[in-house]
Amino acid sequence: MQAMLLSLGAGTLAGMVYGLLGVKSPAPPVIALVGLAGILLGEQALPLAKAALDPPAIAQPAGR
Repeated sequence: MQAMLLSLGAGTLAGMVYGLLGVKSPAPPVIALVGLAGILLGEQALPLAKAALDPPAIAQPAGR
C-alpha cells in the first residue's frame, strides 16, 4: 500500500510540474485509465470469488 501511495504522490508532483511548465502530459486520456482500472479490478475479482465460493477443507486429525 505504501508503494501505491508513493507512486500516486510522485505522479501528482510530476503533474504539477507539467502544469507549471504548461506542457501537455503524455499520460493516456482518463477514459483509458478507467478502462485499465476495470481490468485490474476484474483480474482481482475472480480469485476472490473463487475463494469465497470454495470453502476451505477441514483438516482431519492425524492417525485416522
